[in-house]
Amino acid sequence: MAPRNEEIVRRAYQTAEEKDIAGFVGCFTDDGTFTDESIEVTYVGTNELGKTVEIYGAAFPDMHRELFQMYSSGDIVVVQLALQGTHLGPLELPKGVVPPTGKRMNAPCCDVFELTNGKIKRFDCYPSGTVVLTQLGVLANLDAVLQH
Repeated sequence: MAPRNEEIVRRAYQTAEEKDIAGFVGCFTDDGTFTDESIEVTYVGTNELGKTVEIYGAAFPDMHRELFQMYSSGDIVVVQLALQGTHLGPLELPKGVVPPTGKRMNAPCCDVFELTNGKIKRFDCYPSGTVVLTQLGVLANLDAVLQH
């Protein structure tokens, strides 16, 4: 079952790369969840799951997920990857919108998937939010603030 689960996860990444919202949502169970742990937001069910692909696709039109390692055990698949792209559109976050900076992002990430009956039931995404915001220049003044 592990190789099949890895194929399902790879297909989910591919549909996200293609910005195929329906295809991405179709990789999940009807009650599936996607949690972006860096912003503490959980998207639930077929009406919400595609929002992450929409948000990041708008902010990073050339968004790429570079997969480094994939580990699986039973119905759990863990992926080490990097999120890469150029910030050319607004990045919608729970606290507001980060306007386009034109800067490149190459941030480490770890994703954990739980699968059931050939579909993703739970997807917990652990991107390094501080690396993303630093690379985009959003945290440029952090050093000055911390020196006080």
